[in-house]
Amino acid sequence: MKIIYMGTPDFAAVSLKALLDAKYDVMAVFTQPDKPKGRGHKMTFSPVKELAVAHDIPVYQPTTLKNEEVQQQIREMNPDLIVVVAYGKLLPEAVLNMPPLGCVNIHGSLLPKYRGAAPIQWSVLNGDSETGITTMYMAKGIDTGDIILQEKTPIGVDETAAELFDRMAVLGAETLLKTIPMLENGTAPRIAQNEGEASHVSMLSKEQAQIDFGKTAAEVHHFICGMSDWPCAYTQVLGKRMKVYHSHLSKLTSSKAAGSVVENKNKLIVVCGDGHCVELTEVQFDNSKRMDAASFLRGHAVELDTVLG
Repeated sequence: MKIIYMGTPDFAAVSLKALLDAKYDVMAVFTQPDKPKGRGHKMTFSPVKELAVAHDIPVYQPTTLKNEEVQQQIREMNPDLIVVVAYGKLLPEAVLNMPPLGCVNIHGSLLPKYRGAAPIQWSVLNGDSETGITTMYMAKGIDTGDIILQEKTPIGVDETAAELFDRMAVLGAETLLKTIPMLENGTAPRIAQNEGEASHVSMLSKEQAQIDFGKTAAEVHHFICGMSDWPCAYTQVLGKRMKVYHSHLSKLTSSKAAGSVVENKNKLIVVCGDGHCVELTEVQFDNSKRMDAASFLRGHAVELDTVLG
């Protein structure tokens, strides 16, 4: 079986490595163009490109797949299957219709829930107790194709999106390796998505990341977990911006104003809009190091009743 692999970030690199370890014939890799990174604006490879180069796999980085020359290149490769994982570009119908086994996508939610970008983060932001991986045949719409397989996984009470992301990348690779044999032997199902249950989510941004302690403690906790590690939830304290990477729900309650610090000895506990509290367990000032709350409080005098934000 000849496979063209399309993907870009770390999440996609995990599935590519799984295909290579399983000795599948990945004949070419398509990934996003190199981008400048850091203060020196040095051009860097995507994680998928780095892996492909290390395995001497030809790498293609077109700005679009709508170009006829690019489509002709794919046509001449004559792939049996195209696997797409967090590629970041739309596949036109001409490409979708090329491989006899289709174009298969790994998506980080239990479709039709959370179509679109950042499904893993939104599952944490919304306080879901479980999520999962869907493999599906790609279609013209965004994440609308027929489902092949779904694998569920619980979401931990204090699990961050970054932690879930790493687990989901592995689960995605495992689900892909279950899907491909079914495609090969013709037993892969086609399960139509229920449009009435579909929901769409968008990319997150830094502008969305400020914590609103006026919400319930559960909502604040889910927000912090869902925004970690990027764009990372933040608030203001001591006149500075403080990022919050980890938190958990406290048993404390208080009638003080939302955002008030109600515990400052080795623990940084803040009351929320419903009177329940959230403990901020890992924080960071801009241009400083990430640290646990106890270390932070030893170096910064945050008085009781200080109102964050």
